[in-house]
Amino acid sequence: YLWRATLETLSFFPLASADPAGGVIITDWYSPPTAESERFKAQAYVLGRQLRSDGVRVQVFRQIYRGGQWVDQPASSATNSEMEDRVLARARELRSQTTASR
Repeated sequence: YLWRATLETLSFFPLASADPAGGVIITDWYSPPTAESERFKAQAYVLGRQLRSDGVRVQVFRQIYRGGQWVDQPASSATNSEMEDRVLARARELRSQTTASR
């Protein structure tokens, strides 16, 4: 459930690579339509199969366009936590849908 939920949660990012055996998902850069001078990419690590808060880690990277080039800026740690929470919530939904259909 965590793998599928992570893919779905990060689906608005262009996918760069996904390794189900290693549990790693890497996205390409994404610029929100409302902030074209800012872009984000993410790396997600699915660390286990159980639906626990330590079962997935998401790291978001941020850059801003300044002086004709992209410059690294820190992403808020709250952004990483929020993405992890969204993955866990989606994984729980997927599990409950599977359980309900049995």
